[in-house]
Amino acid sequence: MFKTLANAWKLPELRKKLMFTLMILLIYRVGAAIPVPFVDTQMMSTFFDASLSDTILGLYNAMSGSAFAQASVLALGIQPYINASIIIQLLTVAIPALERMSKEGGEEGKKKIERITRYTTVGLGLLLGYAYYTMISSYGILTQTGFWTGVVVVLAFTAGSSMVMWMGEQITEFGIGNGISMILFANIIAGLPTTLGGVVDMGWWGLLVAAVLLALIVFVVFINDAERRIPIQYAKRVVGRKVYGGQNTNLPIKVAMSGVMPVIFAQSIASIPATICTFIGKTSGWWYENVFSSDSWIYAVIYFLLIFFFSWFYSTIQYDPTEISNNLKKNGGFIPGFRPGKPTADFIKKVIGKILVFGALYLSVVALMPIIGGIVTDQIKGLAIGGTSIIIVVGVALETVKALEAQMLMRHYKGFLD
Repeated sequence: MFKTLANAWKLPELRKKLMFTLMILLIYRVGAAIPVPFVDTQMMSTFFDASLSDTILGLYNAMSGSAFAQASVLALGIQPYINASIIIQLLTVAIPALERMSKEGGEEGKKKIERITRYTTVGLGLLLGYAYYTMISSYGILTQTGFWTGVVVVLAFTAGSSMVMWMGEQITEFGIGNGISMILFANIIAGLPTTLGGVVDMGWWGLLVAAVLLALIVFVVFINDAERRIPIQYAKRVVGRKVYGGQNTNLPIKVAMSGVMPVIFAQSIASIPATICTFIGKTSGWWYENVFSSDSWIYAVIYFLLIFFFSWFYSTIQYDPTEISNNLKKNGGFIPGFRPGKPTADFIKKVIGKILVFGALYLSVVALMPIIGGIVTDQIKGLAIGGTSIIIVVGVALETVKALEAQMLMRHYKGFLD
């Protein structure tokens, strides 16, 4: 990975993209340290560490790079944009008009969907900003109260979430990698020293946790590169005096076909009820302790099911067996033992279904292992975000390296990859 980064840095165009990405991430980290007006940030930080760090907002804080606990202008982080993307993608499947717009509208339709997602992000930013304001107001963390104070605080949070959305889109368009993933990656890395300090303070339990985390990293790297290759043969065609086709190749289908997005989306949806309860101060009672809290078994089951759902959802977006079968048929390709057309599509669908189950189980095991460990023993309760963090950090790092290698291959710099 480091060799690839060093080689990419030698190319002027890739160096500009890397510098642009780093600049955007630096701006984000600076914004994460700028407090919202009329908020006692010292009191907020103390209150968060004492009362909220072990709740679902602790996970929210980790994904925002500790900006949430500091009540900064970027406290809402990338979550409003992620939730807006979930909502629009689900509505695209459910509403025929949006589906036609995304599939038949071409580039213009894609831009309209992106515009709708941006508006939804602003709406969710207003909603979550008001919820955050309600929480800090009820706990007496504001230095000044009143209607205009509330307006300024809510608009500051909303503007911060809109800025994070803009920065993510800029990284995707002009930088390296996916903007959402890169911002989450930077936020998690920013909290790494605190996490390592917590592991060291655990003593012998810390050694066990460190060993498990290293094993999880190796497992994630192994599965991330695993793929099922479906053999493809192309029939020979004679065009004029030339013979085309006749070669053997394969159709690779990755085990982790959806990357880290099912975990991110599942985490965002599963945390909504507990987040609302925490914002309004209702962090007690049977429903919160046994269903909404991340320390409950029911929450773990809901999280597990959501990971499966979003894994299936993303597989349906990425792979259309009928379209793949038709493309093979048009190009004279076929899968040995299966007739072109529907039999080929059914076989590809069956293979994708099997891989989907294994891939979803892999994501679920890695994401839920620290949570289940925290339920079983309080020693590792504070590290319940470890599984999700590992999937995101390792997945984003590997995807970024592959994106750089692809960029270098496009420019015919094969020697740099040796």
